[in-house]
Order: sequence, then structure tokens, then C-alpha cells
Amino acid sequence: MCREISPTKQNKDIVLQFYGAFDSRNISQALALLAPNFVAHIAGTPAPLDAEGFKQFGMAFYLAFTNGQHTFDQVLVQGDKVVTCGTFTARHLGEFQGLPSTGKEIKLSIMHIDRVENGKIVEHWGQGDALGLMQQLGIVFLPGPALFLYIFKSLLFKLTRANKN
Repeated sequence: MCREISPTKQNKDIVLQFYGAFDSRNISQALALLAPNFVAHIAGTPAPLDAEGFKQFGMAFYLAFTNGQHTFDQVLVQGDKVVTCGTFTARHLGEFQGLPSTGKEIKLSIMHIDRVENGKIVEHWGQGDALGLMQQLGIVFLPGPALFLYIFKSLLFKLTRANKN
């Protein structure tokens, strides 16, 4: 006796197959899961990306970061939409947006919403921790607690000196 797979489970499976193929570095399998009319809305990009633009965006990551792994803490499905929340870990071993390889391990918080139609992903919304990525690669410096304390003390000293004069 065969059991039918619910559309909700099927949509979840398709989305997880997509990220699994990317992590396995099987780009052709991942791209085969995208519909011809696919569109991606990626935080930080000036306009939505079509399938080719999304492929180029994904390939920049694929080539710069090896051993990429999506780990999803939550996978929520509502009708044709699949929400995945978790982390992406990898090692920076290739040029990325003009930055040469650092060899550093990165770990990003991520959240995606993918819409599935007729067994293919037709729409993607993606949000990743870009600031965290830049900080981990050494591009952006964020002061730690000790530096904040030093800055605060320095400002207090300057303010008390200014009030005495």
C-alpha cells in the first residue's frame, strides 16, 4: 500500500534537498530545484535576482567558502512557504568580494523563506548576518567590553576636565 506525501512535507523536502545539494557542492542538483521563473530577494542586493543572478550570487559563496554547511534549528512550513532558520558554517579559502582568502572559519545566523510551486522553488527571501561575516573575516572591527569601558572612562575624564575649566 502506497501512502501519499502531503504537499507540506513535499515542499519541506524540496527546500531541504536544495540546501543539502548546495552543502554537498552539487550545484547542478541544487539549480535543478529552481523554477524557470525563479526570483530571489536577498538582503543587501539592490533588486530581486532571477535564477541566473541567484546562481552567480550563490557561486560567489560556493567558491569562496569551502565545507559549507547549513544547520537548521527550525523548519516551519505553511502552505507553499518553507521557513528555515539556523546557521551557515564554512571556511574562507577563496576570494570573496575582493577580499583574499583568510583561512578563517565563519558561522553566520541565517533565515530563509522559500516558496514552492509544482515541485520547484519559485521564490526565495534570504537574510544572513552580513555584519557578523565581515567581523569574522576581519573587515569590520567591533570593540569588545574592555575597549568600551576605556572609551567611557576617557569620555568621563574629558567631561569632568571640561566642566572644571
